[in-house]
Order: sequence, then C-alpha cells, then structure tokens
Amino acid sequence: MNVIFRHSFLSICKALVFMFGVSTFQDAGASVTGSLGSDSLRYFGEVRATFSGGENTPFWLVNNLQGLGSPEKNYGFVRGAVFRDINKDKRFSWGAGIDLAGAWRSSAPFYIHQLFGEIKYRSLGALVGSKEIWGEFSNPRLSSGNLLYSGNAMPIPQVRAGIFDYADFWGTNGWFAVKGYIAYGMFTDSGWQKSWTARGSKRTEDVLYHSKGLWLRGGNTSRFPLTGEIGIEMATQFGGKAFKNGETLELGNGFKDWLKAFFPSTTTRKTFLGEQTSVDGNMVGAYNIALAWIPEADWNVKAYFQHYFEDHSQMTFEYGWKDGLWGVEAALPDNPFISSFVYEFLYSKDQTGAVNNDSSDKVPEQVSGRDNYYNHSIYSGWQHWGMGIGNPLAISPIYNHNRLLNFFDTRIIAHHVGFSGTPANGIEYRVLLSFSKNWGSYQHPLPEVLNNFNGLLEVTWKPARLKGWYGSAAIAGDSGKLLGNSFGAMITIGKAGFIGTKF
Repeated sequence: MNVIFRHSFLSICKALVFMFGVSTFQDAGASVTGSLGSDSLRYFGEVRATFSGGENTPFWLVNNLQGLGSPEKNYGFVRGAVFRDINKDKRFSWGAGIDLAGAWRSSAPFYIHQLFGEIKYRSLGALVGSKEIWGEFSNPRLSSGNLLYSGNAMPIPQVRAGIFDYADFWGTNGWFAVKGYIAYGMFTDSGWQKSWTARGSKRTEDVLYHSKGLWLRGGNTSRFPLTGEIGIEMATQFGGKAFKNGETLELGNGFKDWLKAFFPSTTTRKTFLGEQTSVDGNMVGAYNIALAWIPEADWNVKAYFQHYFEDHSQMTFEYGWKDGLWGVEAALPDNPFISSFVYEFLYSKDQTGAVNNDSSDKVPEQVSGRDNYYNHSIYSGWQHWGMGIGNPLAISPIYNHNRLLNFFDTRIIAHHVGFSGTPANGIEYRVLLSFSKNWGSYQHPLPEVLNNFNGLLEVTWKPARLKGWYGSAAIAGDSGKLLGNSFGAMITIGKAGFIGTKF
C-alpha cells in the first residue's frame, strides 16, 4: 500500500469521525414496513426443495440467497424465524431476530442463519449478531448483485454501529443527508474450510472481519425529483491462522491488528514461502454512485455505478477506472405486466492490466497490475462458507471440483436483466437473465473464452382465502461451457404473519 492509498484512507477516516461526532442529525423519518407495525412479532416458516438435472443446481436457484443455496443437485431446506422489527418512526426502538434452518445436500445440515439484537436512538443505531445485510443500490430480488456485498454468502456475525438510514443534516432543509457505519466481526466457516478444502491447500481459521462505509446524498424530492448519492465502503479479513502446504501462519489477533484493519498499513508479517503481500489483511472495497429521478407520479428511475478495488491502484485514479458495474432500475406505473425492471452491465477484465512488478533495486519501477479480484495469497479470499460475498457472476469457490478456495473466473463481461410484475391479485413473478463471457483470471487464464447463460422464472401465489400462506414455483436453467448445462425447478411453501399487536 503506497502513500497515496494511506492518505486517501486517512481522509475517509476523518470524514467518518466527523460524521459520528455530529449531534444535530434529524430522524430520517422512513415509514415502517409491515401491516401491523414493529410493536408486534413477525414470523415466517417455509420449506423449499429443488430438483435438478445436468452439471449443478441452476445458477439462480443457488446464488443471492444469503448462503442458503447449494450447487449440489436436489438440495433443500426447512426454515423458521421470528423477528421484532425496529420502528423507524420512533425516537427509541429496539429489534431482535432468530432464524434457523435445517438443510439437506448443503454445506451444513443446520444453520443459525440469523441471531441478532439491535437498537436505535434517533438516527444512531447499533447491531450485535448475525443479520442479513444487502448491498447498496442493488435491488435484492432483481440485481445480479453488489460488487462488495451481494447477499450471496452467509451473514457474518458482527458488532455494527452508525447511522444506518440517511439522516438529514440540520439546517439543510432536507437537501443533504448522510449515513455510515463501522463494524467488527468474525467469519464462522473455519470447520467447513477444514473439511471441504483439498488436503494441503490454502485455508484459514478464526479469521476476523472489519468493515466501514460512508455515503452522502444530495437532493430533496419534495422540492425537485432528482437526487444523487456517492459513497465508499471498505472491508478487511484479518487475524486468525492460515494453512498451506504444511505451513501455519499466525496472523495476529491483538489490539494493534484491530487498529491496522481500520488504518491500513504496510505489513512486516511473515508470509508463505515465495509469496508477497503489501498490507496486513485482505482489504477490499467499492465506490458507489447513483442518480435517481423520483417524481410524484407512480414511477421512478435510478442509474448507478459501482467500482470495486483491491488496492490503491484501483482506489485512486492512478490507472483509470475501466472496471465496474453499471446499472439502471425503473419502477413503472401500475400495470399487469412489468412493475420493476433492472439492467446491469459488468466489466471486470482490466484489473489494472496484466503486468505487475513490485519495485526493487534491479527494477525500481512499481507497476500495480493483475489485481486478482476476490482472491488473496494468504487468506481464503472474499468468500464465506464457499460462497462469494461479492457479485456471484464471479463464480464462487464452492463450485470448484478441485476443492481449492480460489476464484478462478473474475475477468468477465456480463449483461444482466431482471424484471418482476403482478399480473393478478395475489400472484407475483420475477425473471432473471444473465449472459457472460469469461476469460478466467490473469493467474489462471482460460484456454478459450467461455460463454455462460443463466435464467430463472419464479411465480409466487398468496391466496386471499389462506391468510399468510404463500407458495412459489420456479424453473431455471444454465447453458454454456463455463458451468455446463443444467435445468431444474424449485418449490417453496410457507406461512408468514404477526403475533400480537402491542407489548
């Protein structure tokens, strides 16, 4: 990590410190979801089964399911959860949740999927535990997935504090708002890595987690329909132990290591033989930019751009920003055909170019190429329980037949379309279509460019006579040489509702 990267990061940290020191925020005033409000207990229970033929369970029956999906054919799960939701309209409110799942033909037979408690006072919030968190700007049902946090992997237990929903700055009359957070936690897949990975291959244990983000929003839709957002989010895998080829590395769990996760610094730590790393921990991040047009009419449109970075070469403008996810999302006027639409274009071929050289006495010129997205020489990469935490079109390690914790296909050009609608009362549908060209990675290039197509049609029925009950059926398929040809179906039956109205 060079001086430019450290100075850029310190500027971000100063902004975060300023943000949390401001005491004149107003409440965001967002409306509470749920028909009975958040002074009641919300529950749901469901059973899901998939039936597949071909190479794997079809892609969109596996990915962006918060880690509950499995490429193993004919997987399924039974799930039950109870939540008390935060009431965002109250000055003080608290929430909690427990979400348990039993699965077959999956990474584990039983999951404590979510277990958390949270509080809110005015605009400030705190969360302790494991809770589903989705990426910024991305529609969780229709998007291919955020580049940093897509909702593809199992939730990471953490302590998170900050301003979780946009809060207006006092004195700006609603024209300027801010949100952000700081979090520390721990990955929970040590046992799974030990049992799943190939003998002697790279794996880790007891790895710690750190993340932080800051977003600014300008615009007041009650005065003018255009708003803009810009933000940065960074994350780090640090601490724990690393294993490879009979070697063991202690990666540090002391207070200094926690500080280094927050303030990136040049490493002096021992690495595996023949490998180099410039910074303690595996540090990743993304910039998020969006423009939205939200008129008073019953439609709106948003355009967004996400730029992923692994180090200073992509965090700054030193090498130019060629890689990123470009997207547009539209909510359409009421009609029986399409209510929401998403189109995304993903380009990740550049990765700062194919040349990399760490400066030395013999070759003093520093060239920061071959960024190798989502991978790391010591840590097991930006994954949890084998599922990529970022965009799933970079195929997750859980798909690797050689049982290596690597992302072998990260140089991608992809197009993705998602749309949904309500053709009749109680009936909803969604469609996901993705097409990608894949070059592998600079470290493991594919001998030929491989195409990959993934599709999904899902229909959900909520019968009026059976209050709270729902069922969904989906068909999905893959074609192409990257993942092979697969076809399958999914059936889900569930019940959701509320217990009580007031405490």
